[in-house]
Amino acid sequence: MGYENIRFPEGSKFLVTGSAGFIGSNLVEAILNLGYQVRGLDNFSTGKRENVEQFISNSNYEFIEGDICEFSRCMEACEGIDYVLHQAAWGSVPRSIEMPLLYEEINIKGTLNMMEAARQSGVKKFVYASSSSVYGDEPNLPKKEGKEGNLLSPYALTKRVDEEYGRLYTKLYNLETYGLRYFNVFGRRQDPDGVYAAVIPKFIKQLLNGESPMINGDGQQSRDFTYIENVIEANLKACNAKSEAAGHAYNIAYGGREFLIDIYNQLLNALGKDIQPLFGPTRKGDIKHSNADISKAQEMLGYEPEWSFEQGIEAAIEWYKNNLGSLSHS
Repeated sequence: MGYENIRFPEGSKFLVTGSAGFIGSNLVEAILNLGYQVRGLDNFSTGKRENVEQFISNSNYEFIEGDICEFSRCMEACEGIDYVLHQAAWGSVPRSIEMPLLYEEINIKGTLNMMEAARQSGVKKFVYASSSSVYGDEPNLPKKEGKEGNLLSPYALTKRVDEEYGRLYTKLYNLETYGLRYFNVFGRRQDPDGVYAAVIPKFIKQLLNGESPMINGDGQQSRDFTYIENVIEANLKACNAKSEAAGHAYNIAYGGREFLIDIYNQLLNALGKDIQPLFGPTRKGDIKHSNADISKAQEMLGYEPEWSFEQGIEAAIEWYKNNLGSLSHS
């Protein structure tokens, strides 16, 4: 895998915020497997306890139940930490349109709390989750850093503000920050339930249960779906990046482009199902097409994603087949 040979100084200690979530728990697992110490922080507002419990017996792991909106908690979490991987946030474009105040509080104030705590604690690198949604209505493909359009949702705005704070914290305070603009991440442990669930796990679960999934719009929208392993690689490589790379945001994707209707048909084939989808209205705030230029991350972070969409979807389907039973009751 793209990160198994990455090395950090002996005794390095990582903080993963949002560690009970999909991306956070995968980061915790990868870092523990590399043999380093990890502290997790989560308040379970969207994360799951079972994602934390699997690591409790590992002597290199400790967990703090707490909220990034409480600065004292952020200070406690950053104590003695070398690298912060800040994943805690509320996702979902449609939900942010319904709850803008909450998104301001968690995604902007919470991130600022974490940056400030990291600065005061002398953290070496602060890597944080941004989003492809910052490109807004910029029509050109592939999406390239520095060519952003008008924002289309409060969620996108919160991520743009986080990037601006990241830039300032590097420039004003010498905290090395690295923003990772994730493009449609999918893979094991991604929640298939709830009205705001991501499309791939939701489709897989519904098809396995013999239900007809709902496709928003005509299914002709395209996305740069990115398997979780590539995201782990990007986070760890950012922790090892040169100081000149700090203060910037980077596209983190595979660099491909999949149409939703094609993915649906691919899932049908893989699962041996014959189910017609339902088509619903296009979602407010959604971008029609998304595809990333990843050359900046390749050049500055040494990011070389190894997992194609095909490899990732195969692994994801396998995981959901084996774990859907345990997910349903949680």
